[in-house]
Amino acid sequence: MPVATTTAAATAVTLRKPPLPALTGIRTLLALSIVLFHFTPSHLGLLYPFVDNGYVFVGVFFLISGYILTYNYADRGAAFNKRNFWVARFARLYPIYLFALIISVKMLEDEWAVRSHADFWKGVVLTPFLLQGWSPDLATFWNTVAWTLSCEVMLYVAFPWLIRIPWPRKPGRLIAILLGIWAIGMIPHSLYLLLNPDHLDGPVTRYSSTYLIRFLKYTPLPYTCTFLVGVVLGRLQHALSITERQRFAIAAASSAALLVVFYGFVDHFPYLLMHGGLLIPLFAALVLGLSGSNPVSAVFACRPLLIVGESSYCLYLLHFNVLIMIRKFHLSAHLHLSALDPWFSYVFVVLFSLAAYRFVENPARRLILNRLSTRPRAVPATSS
Repeated sequence: MPVATTTAAATAVTLRKPPLPALTGIRTLLALSIVLFHFTPSHLGLLYPFVDNGYVFVGVFFLISGYILTYNYADRGAAFNKRNFWVARFARLYPIYLFALIISVKMLEDEWAVRSHADFWKGVVLTPFLLQGWSPDLATFWNTVAWTLSCEVMLYVAFPWLIRIPWPRKPGRLIAILLGIWAIGMIPHSLYLLLNPDHLDGPVTRYSSTYLIRFLKYTPLPYTCTFLVGVVLGRLQHALSITERQRFAIAAASSAALLVVFYGFVDHFPYLLMHGGLLIPLFAALVLGLSGSNPVSAVFACRPLLIVGESSYCLYLLHFNVLIMIRKFHLSAHLHLSALDPWFSYVFVVLFSLAAYRFVENPARRLILNRLSTRPRAVPATSS
């Protein structure tokens, strides 16, 4: 019996894939760009094109999520356990989400002031259950950025069946499917621009807010294709047999293409198409290029980016309300650091996120996994 337990544990351990540190590092840059997008400081210089279009990177998180899950689980076969998968996802998402709601409970005063009483109570009920994102009007309730969690939950629920789809094994077919799914995902946004169902007088911008636009921007269904592109990309990663030099070429070419787009063409692309994933194929190529050892991935895997990248989920989920509360309670003034704002506030929210990752997310995740997961635990090796 002990031998069987040890074997099972060893099997569980060997199923783990090598880490992809460059993708941890890039999450730091994505999260920081979103932070700066929501609270854009002046004098950003060369960073401005990325920060001013930081909303684009939300879709990249969905892409990476689908990719990493497929990278880790695609070949587990009978070893894949839906219960343990969902427990692991719950342990990853919910503790810090609940923590974010608790520390920003004062934000409900603002929600009460700007919403009808019926919408307020509807938001109070839906938000703790991660359902607010299904309502375009309530998607940004309580924690503006947390609508993405409604999307993630839907995609995580579906993932055990998505991973069992008999995807093709040939890279060429997978690339064709990837591009096809991406094109399908662009259809709703393209139709909106073509038909203009809200009869807008001007172009759609980040400040346009109709029911249909909010549906396209905040609800789960429009992000399904982006996540699926990540799933297919994960399958492609398993199917491809390429050298590190070729992977370096992919990473370098996609990085150069993104730089050209952001510095030369981004202002000419419709906002709604950008929000809908227009650049996802370029980011997919970058993710594939960073999934190996090469000079480009080494840049993204540098130690400072890795440290913050581990807590990027905390940073993303906490930054909006924490920064608002810093300003509402004049924290920088009380600490006599007003001259350093807004950079003091940004440093504070990064450090706060690191602390939340270490003292809230990690302990809570371990507790949930220990209580609810049936996954066998690794047994230390002993000399025979």
